[in-house]
Amino acid sequence: MIKAIEERRSIRRYMDKQVEDEKLLQILHSARLAPSGSNTQPWQIIVVKEQRNREKIAAAAYNQKWMVSAPVHLVCVADIKSRLPKCDDLYIDEYSKEFEVKQIIRDTSIAIEHMALVATDLGLGTCWIAWFEQKDFRPVLNIPDDKYVVAVLTLGYPDEAPSPRPRKNLEEIVHYEKW
Repeated sequence: MIKAIEERRSIRRYMDKQVEDEKLLQILHSARLAPSGSNTQPWQIIVVKEQRNREKIAAAAYNQKWMVSAPVHLVCVADIKSRLPKCDDLYIDEYSKEFEVKQIIRDTSIAIEHMALVATDLGLGTCWIAWFEQKDFRPVLNIPDDKYVVAVLTLGYPDEAPSPRPRKNLEEIVHYEKW
């Protein structure tokens, strides 16, 4: 697993090659296996392959046109109802104060990283996209107001090989017993 962690890069240029269904299913399966607080499993994933829909997603993400080169977009949505089952009229966005929103974002992020690492292990590339606002993004895919779009994970065969980015030394980030 450390190899996939070391090799994972944010890919922004993809080959014109479709992702095999078997690989896509392995990636989706990895999200299903992610841990979550109280086993709530708040994630929902919308698989988007149609070019017109990918163009709409890119436009909603501050017009990041490069995203369209990825043949698959995995739209990763957190469902607040996993924690608050009786919240039918709740509107959540970047400014929501409910603690449960933070919990579902955290848990969904774990599932997203599972998918990114499995994709890398399968020879595919991904890039986390989270530069958008709920009010602009949700209408693109008819996502209800009580759901929170955590990220779009672009997915495909990389057409670039970015170098590793600098990382801090362990001594700079690790504390023992206290700060």
